[in-house]
Amino acid sequence: MAQKGTSTVGAGDEEARVHIVYTQPPEEEPEAYHVRTLTSVLGSEEAAREALIYSYSAAANGFSAKLTPKQVVDISNQPGVLQVTPSQNLQLH
Repeated sequence: MAQKGTSTVGAGDEEARVHIVYTQPPEEEPEAYHVRTLTSVLGSEEAAREALIYSYSAAANGFSAKLTPKQVVDISNQPGVLQVTPSQNLQLH
């Protein structure tokens, strides 16, 4: 699990924001699965690696990535994707 760069990835005028993508447990190495899932939506492995921020595999399976609203819809329809939620920073009172 390695943290990746956080450069903006987008299509057209839509602004990419960080989302958490929860997936079914993969049968392959998690980060490779996450890159492959992103590649199916973003069109290239290079774009997928640029968008990927972090791969999760211990307590939950999934990844965080910068996605535009259209990409969120597209990735939500990919096999093995369970849920896509916007990343939020919360403060304890």
